[in-house]
Amino acid sequence: MRYPFIVVDNSTDNIEETLHKLKRFENFYCIGVANTSEQALNVILEKQPAIVFYEIEPSNAKSTFSLSLIDQLHRYLDVLPQFVVLSDSEKYAYDCIKAGVFDYLVRPLQQTDLIKCLLRIEKYRSTLYTPPNDSAEVPHQVVEAVPDVAPLKENLQMCIKSYGDYQFVSLADVVYLKADNNTTDFYMQSGRRLTAYKTLKHYENSLPDNFYRIHNSYIVNSKYITRISTGKSLCYLNGNEISVSFSKTYKENIEILIKNISTDYL
Repeated sequence: MRYPFIVVDNSTDNIEETLHKLKRFENFYCIGVANTSEQALNVILEKQPAIVFYEIEPSNAKSTFSLSLIDQLHRYLDVLPQFVVLSDSEKYAYDCIKAGVFDYLVRPLQQTDLIKCLLRIEKYRSTLYTPPNDSAEVPHQVVEAVPDVAPLKENLQMCIKSYGDYQFVSLADVVYLKADNNTTDFYMQSGRRLTAYKTLKHYENSLPDNFYRIHNSYIVNSKYITRISTGKSLCYLNGNEISVSFSKTYKENIEILIKNISTDYL
């Protein structure tokens, strides 16, 4: 099961640190960020995340965050996401626990503390709903059915960061990725091109299994492949409108692509 989360923080540096710490956990993926409590309320109601990483900065006089966001959410939702409060001090830990937050972590974030927190969330959410066993007698009780928060892989979203701008795109709309020095261009089905300030190697390790590296400069979405020419070393995408080269280094991936796509269409 995978769990979508949002990050609420008025510091771009803190957002980057939090996302960096979480990127190694494949079962957790970002679907939004917010800079104020007001933005957070709207994002939570719209996107329904499983987890909210919520920054409280008691040492920052300009901080606009408060636990009133949790009270506001109770007006609209029967089941709230798990709140994980991040802070540079332990000062408000007691108040946060009383307000019902799931966990309270102190910056700088320690990897061991984060691992324990996420494991507890996985364990907790796995117990919210257990499918009935037809062979066993089901006791007369009300069971809250919580929908699986894991979308199909092709419906996953990815956060593309360019400086302080965070764009969230559906991986189903990504046709291919192209390396450009230390940046990566995302070419979308609509014709848009988005530039992210991370290497192609970074995304190669993060994308689902329908994306294949076929060249030092290219990763393609197999859903959009319409032709492969081994003679010309070209892979055609999106109704043959686009062609990208593949190299001998990634010949094995091309063979896998041909085998998998042939199986799908035979």
